[in-house]
Amino acid sequence: MYELRTWTSGLMGAAFGLTALASAAAAEVTIRVQSVIPAKADEVFMLEDFAADVKALTDGEVIIEVLPAGAVVGVRETLDAVDSGLIEGGFAWTHYWSGKHPAAMLFGSPVAGAGVGIDNIAFVSWFQYGGGKELYDQLWTEMGVNVKGFMLQPVGPEALGWFKEPIASMDDFRKLRFRTPPGIPGQTYKDIGVASVAMGGGDILPALEKGTIDAAEWCCPKPDSVFGFQKVLKHYYLQGLHQVVVNADLYINGDVYNSLTPLQQKALEVAANASLSKSMSYRIYENGKALKDLVENQGVILHDTPADYFTEYMAAAKASLETNAAENEFFAKVWQSQKDFAEVAVPFWAGSQASNAALGKAFADTLKK
Repeated sequence: MYELRTWTSGLMGAAFGLTALASAAAAEVTIRVQSVIPAKADEVFMLEDFAADVKALTDGEVIIEVLPAGAVVGVRETLDAVDSGLIEGGFAWTHYWSGKHPAAMLFGSPVAGAGVGIDNIAFVSWFQYGGGKELYDQLWTEMGVNVKGFMLQPVGPEALGWFKEPIASMDDFRKLRFRTPPGIPGQTYKDIGVASVAMGGGDILPALEKGTIDAAEWCCPKPDSVFGFQKVLKHYYLQGLHQVVVNADLYINGDVYNSLTPLQQKALEVAANASLSKSMSYRIYENGKALKDLVENQGVILHDTPADYFTEYMAAAKASLETNAAENEFFAKVWQSQKDFAEVAVPFWAGSQASNAALGKAFADTLKK
């Protein structure tokens, strides 16, 4: 009897094991994520790191396969392709989709720190603890797309940009045709009289070489040096207001996301939260190394941005934000949330950052001696 029971138990155990294996196999899923930028970009490196975390947290059940820009659809069609299920995921900056809803800018690139002094670290605080995540989830419903979004990579502030000759004032700036990002940040440049030209990253260097534009911005020292701006322009201005905060994020088709187990969904959330921190840490060191190389080895001259830029751009940015808030209820709701957060958090954070900046500058100045 003991042997029979043992044999029967063994069969039942084996059957259970096979069922568990079958269930595990059924749970495995590959999510193809098409990026809007080339595979060599830092953002893709960090996206791959996020994918590795997801794979580890799900014990290999969820595989994120990163595809380069244009692999399946054009850059502009990325979100629509995710919505329709043509691809399972996409990777871009939320403000790329401002044409679908103006509030996308407040999540991807809140112009001039949303007009209330929010930098990239304060933005993450708003997103995680100030109500931003709930509004971010609502954004996709407002857009009418079947998408689950994950914010991954905050960066900022972006550099004002690259110039052929130094600019001493806004009068100098207004003489130039300047590549800017799309949406409100670019429109704000137009509002202060700068000839703003929106174009994709791959078109910038050819346009500079042909003289179609005279100056340009992209991001920060590391991404800018990868693009090769230093090959055609030598005057670099670090301080800019147009994209004090910029966030790259992941979009997963809603049906694909809902098909995942609760544990797999939680793994995506945990990996995304880790990415928010890891991407900022990575950027500080990489941008520092790149700036050092640009100045010491590439002949780049670093300048301070003209003082009148800050007053003019900030005033125009706030006017643009107010106009959009008056025209769109959800935009107004998100911006009000950011303003409420800033009223509490920014006075503390700005005061603390002033000490940090003075500390850092004191050390940086010793390196010039």
